[in-house]
Amino acid sequence: MRLDLKLAEQWVSPGARVLDLGCGDGELLAHLRDNFGVHGYGIEIDADRITSAIYRGVNVIQQDLNRGLGNFRDGSFDTVIMTQALQAVEKPDVLLDDMLRVAREAIITFPNFAHWSARVYIGLRGMMPVSEALPYTWYNTPNIHLCTFRDFDALCAAKGITVLDRLAVDGGQQGSFLARLFPNLFGEVAIYRVTLR
Repeated sequence: MRLDLKLAEQWVSPGARVLDLGCGDGELLAHLRDNFGVHGYGIEIDADRITSAIYRGVNVIQQDLNRGLGNFRDGSFDTVIMTQALQAVEKPDVLLDDMLRVAREAIITFPNFAHWSARVYIGLRGMMPVSEALPYTWYNTPNIHLCTFRDFDALCAAKGITVLDRLAVDGGQQGSFLARLFPNLFGEVAIYRVTLR
């Protein structure tokens, strides 16, 4: 089972109200609905992915996340989930505020640009890295705001956001001792659970 599914099982209460930003084909919401009675909505911009999510029976709204979450009231959800999409929005700091306005907690994942392989790739090749976690070339990447564990920790501290959980995993979503000890260097993907409490 994918690590994000396992973590969602641990971090999302049964019966919770969940908003999944960039929900893709709806796999996560369908899993939480079917196994934990979660009620939720997905937001997605890609028409093919929306069709797949609808096929799974997921409530999905076609929307560009760069427009924010203004169509949702404060506290509409218990948890907002955003996997591998924060780095692709125009104003990730503003969207983070919006996420914690509409929900008590947020679960966020993003590729860590400070991973040792990215550093070596740039150092040896003199080019932007391409990897499992960063699969695009510089000219066709949707990633416009690459960051690191330290960058995200600093953003949370500046906004008074409490980090409840933080994991560092590789591209295959496997953790390691080194990734736990030195997440900024050995964590390929960052997984956070945050709140304003």
